[in-house]
Amino acid sequence: MKDHYEQGPIRPPSEATSLLIRVTRNCPWNKCAFCHTYLGTKFELRSVDEVKKDLQTMKDIADGVVDVSWKLGEGGRISKNVLRYMYNRQDLRNDYVYSVAVWLYYGGENVFLQDANSLILKTADLVSILDFLKEKFPNVKRITSYCRSHTAARKTVAEFEQLKNAGLSRIHIGMESGCDDVLALINKGVTAGDHMKAGLNIRKAGIELSEYVMPGLGGTKYTRQHALDTAKVINAINPDFIRLRTLHVVPGTHLDELMKKGEFHPLKDDDVLKEIKLFIENLDVQGTYLTSDHILNLLEELEGGFPEDKQKILSTIEQYFQLSPDEQLIFRVGRRSGACRKLVDLSDTEMYSKLKSTVDHYAVQGLNIEEEIIKTMNNYT
Repeated sequence: MKDHYEQGPIRPPSEATSLLIRVTRNCPWNKCAFCHTYLGTKFELRSVDEVKKDLQTMKDIADGVVDVSWKLGEGGRISKNVLRYMYNRQDLRNDYVYSVAVWLYYGGENVFLQDANSLILKTADLVSILDFLKEKFPNVKRITSYCRSHTAARKTVAEFEQLKNAGLSRIHIGMESGCDDVLALINKGVTAGDHMKAGLNIRKAGIELSEYVMPGLGGTKYTRQHALDTAKVINAINPDFIRLRTLHVVPGTHLDELMKKGEFHPLKDDDVLKEIKLFIENLDVQGTYLTSDHILNLLEELEGGFPEDKQKILSTIEQYFQLSPDEQLIFRVGRRSGACRKLVDLSDTEMYSKLKSTVDHYAVQGLNIEEEIIKTMNNYT
């Protein structure tokens, strides 16, 4: 039995327990100044037959995992005992097999289509893949995918309705910014108008929409314009989700080159939070949920529904600014090291003491701990 299938390099954090199905390879644009994920790669469409063969392989693996469950007396249920058994058996210890087993353990209901822009496939081809997926895994309830605004703006509402009827339930779009100056700066290949048309096409078809916004992307020059224009575009679309992904300039990217030339000046953490505050203050959406579910975001707890949680989210930002400069630095060190997730974590006296000792150690040595924080962030991109 074939025990492997293609897997792409990334997926959204919210799809951590999803089955990953590679529909395309890499990114068809691959020119965004901040992105390094697909540098040096070639974009390719996978054929419908290729993808279906992978799906059949996944189905065969899933059936094999269920057989293991029955042999262990688990009655077909994928329990921790089944996962432990498979992990410890050399003949079953295969990343592809184990990924399917873990997916089944988490319910086997969510699927994510890879890579960066799966919806660039012809609608009929994608529908064929979705139909086959539902045939092989009838218990699947949520199917999601990345899509570029450039692609979504060119698909009709009727095409999105076909995809919805075939099972596509959520689309993730990397808006990054609603400011045309910023979009030009980062070579996004779309305009604010494209973002709006794309988002509205998806929303009209009844597919859930998750828009990614990148605080800090305009640098010091465009920070205010970035916040206000992005809020304006988001308001026009009224997506189901807004996901914050704070900019970190990755070494080797074009944005890194601009920074080294002095043509781009990144914001410090405090200024990023001020930008996020301005963005949120200007949001006027209904039924939209904002999340901050990434380690690059300083405040993970900026989360809630709009409009009901808007003031609570703004109050959380204000709590950070009410900390002393030393406490703010200690929190940033804790957050980037993984020791802190929320502001309330600073009340843990033992952890606080350890973090303060680290900060003091760097100060005594005359070292810049902020530079060390930036090095740590390179691991999260």
